[in-house]
Amino acid sequence: MQELLEISGTVEKITFQNADSGFTVLLLNTADELVTAVGTMPQVSPGEALRLTGKWDMHASFGRQFKVSGFECFAPTGAGDILAYLSSGVIRGIGPATALLIVETFGEQALRVIEEDPHRLAGIKGISLPKAKKISEEFQKQSNIRNILARLAEYAVKTEQALRIYQAYGANTMAVLEENPYCLCNEEIGLTFEQADAMANRMSGINPAYRNTAGLLHLLRHNLQNGHTCLPHAKLIEVAAQWLDISADEAEMMTDLLCEQKQAVSAVIAGKPFIFLPQFYESERYAADRLKVMLTCPPPPVPGPEIQIKVIEQVNQIVYDEVQKQAIITALQSGMLILTGGPGTGKTTTLNAIISILENAGMTVLLAAPTGRAAKRMSELCRHEAKTIHRLLEVEWVEGERSVFGRNEQNLLDCDAIIIDEVSMVDVTLFDALLRALPLGCRMILVGDADQLPSVGAGNVLHDLIGSGLIPTVRLSKIFRQALQSHIVTNAHKIVAGEQPELGIKDNDFFFLPLDTEQKTAATVADLICRRLPGSYGYDPLRDIQVLCPSKKRETGTANLNRVLQEHLNPPGKQKRELNRIGFVLREGDKVMQVKNNYDVLWTADDGPSGSGVFNGDIGILTAIDPAAGTLTVRFDDRTAVYTREEAESLELAYSVTVHKSQGNEFECVVVPVINVLPQLCYRNLLYTAVTRAKKLLILLGRQQAVMAMVQNNRKTLRYSGLKAFLLEK
Repeated sequence: MQELLEISGTVEKITFQNADSGFTVLLLNTADELVTAVGTMPQVSPGEALRLTGKWDMHASFGRQFKVSGFECFAPTGAGDILAYLSSGVIRGIGPATALLIVETFGEQALRVIEEDPHRLAGIKGISLPKAKKISEEFQKQSNIRNILARLAEYAVKTEQALRIYQAYGANTMAVLEENPYCLCNEEIGLTFEQADAMANRMSGINPAYRNTAGLLHLLRHNLQNGHTCLPHAKLIEVAAQWLDISADEAEMMTDLLCEQKQAVSAVIAGKPFIFLPQFYESERYAADRLKVMLTCPPPPVPGPEIQIKVIEQVNQIVYDEVQKQAIITALQSGMLILTGGPGTGKTTTLNAIISILENAGMTVLLAAPTGRAAKRMSELCRHEAKTIHRLLEVEWVEGERSVFGRNEQNLLDCDAIIIDEVSMVDVTLFDALLRALPLGCRMILVGDADQLPSVGAGNVLHDLIGSGLIPTVRLSKIFRQALQSHIVTNAHKIVAGEQPELGIKDNDFFFLPLDTEQKTAATVADLICRRLPGSYGYDPLRDIQVLCPSKKRETGTANLNRVLQEHLNPPGKQKRELNRIGFVLREGDKVMQVKNNYDVLWTADDGPSGSGVFNGDIGILTAIDPAAGTLTVRFDDRTAVYTREEAESLELAYSVTVHKSQGNEFECVVVPVINVLPQLCYRNLLYTAVTRAKKLLILLGRQQAVMAMVQNNRKTLRYSGLKAFLLEK
């Protein structure tokens, strides 16, 4: 690994600077040469002296650069540097002409005069005493920002985080932090509990209560990543006491304090107390209450459903089975329906009948799904426009991790019925937002496969709704004749029933390749993607084939396979720009995935409209990196998005992704390595979800014993949530 180097010099020119992220491209005069330096250097201006830490890099288009990982900034001292600094416009009220007059008058003392004796500036033509005071205040503000950034750097706080901290607390930043550094452990600023803890350990006099309450909130937030909207009170106390090294009584007292301060909420579920973060308590409570209202105030039934079904059967020359008819009638007669079932069971056929009948009755029907790919597939199968739920709700902006939707209680959706596909992927906060935007009396049909993995986000919406028994639910289980010809479909149903899939098939659409080591399996994955599948089937390795892994770890995990596949499919080249990340490199031409909702990323659709918002699970191709502008361009299915350097932190390589991250997506061909699966990931519905992501071809490779072990383990992913309990409350 290349050692970090240090260079010093004076800023000659700012080529590019992003005011929000601090990303900067500048020319540094080191006395020996002019150096292009690239990195996060907020508030830097021409004329200032810099000490930079980083590495040399040879850029394909821009040549030799110094990639900055850390910097120190010093006020200019010489008259020439002071003139360059003041002329840059960094201090409001001073332009080039005024800067020249100030330096001609005060020389190397100019900055001291601005800071300490601003009244002396009033002797210069064009500067009044009020203006002189404003110039001094602006200069001191800039100095304060630099001093605060320098102080935070001493605590190993990243520059991007330091900017967010300053934006939150301003000139009082250090006073606030010296009292309670744990206030930085929030979504807006993004410091981890461990970072704040390390900061607190270097300070004195920090109230232990701050650490303990922050630690408890950290545990609740951390478990959102495991899908839990809440934790059992007893479990939270036990874990917190051990992790924070405090007594159970102290942990309980701090939990009570958080609830009193409304930073947490306690609720009784099945006779036991559970602790929620307020947002998730409110989301589950609202969803339950709203669903109860919808059940008690349903829309009027559509008359003559049996006759309507016969008409559609005659027009489309189709015969629905009894369960499909039951689903159609339920959707027409009641205000809500959950339609569930595996692949090939006729969900789409049933759905199309419901849409036709509702529209024939003069109703406005909206269709939506959680991801762009799922919405696109829904549009194709239903021959009806479908949007992502976020676009349907008109996402506008975000506070921390919380989205703000243009459609809500004050601006309801204009529809008589709404159909949501892939509901297993919908987390509770998105479900809450959807319900808030529905007019009273709107018919709601939820479609999803209850045997797939639950949502990546917190909550257990589909399972809780079905488990409550309150929402009319129809499960389709019959595999139709056409689908029976697909071994992907038949094996998926075998897996979900706990039966061993047929692995000896040599033709059709389902193959198993036995391999006995991870090394051989990884090498075979690469050979399949890069040579055999494109050669035999004409598949595009980037657009048609997707590798799905149970885990990120080990030789057949996503981290290693992404590295291997990137080397084969998109090796370095002189014309390819790159961006270094921790553990991997993003390169022009790479297949990438958005791993976190970002409502600010701007995009332009192929058919003209533009908007903002890229969501967790979206997959695209990185087409351009522009270091000068600090932007990256990613081509998604039907639109092109432009990221700032900071926004691009949520992009990862996607030649290989985890099964969890693939939810809601379908791919022409799916390749799944199944060998030495981690025990916590060796279970049935993970394998089932992987298999059902394939449209035309599925290849499992690895050990047959690993496949059998996953099929036999019907352990459901445990999720603590309150929606079901709140629905069942009287």
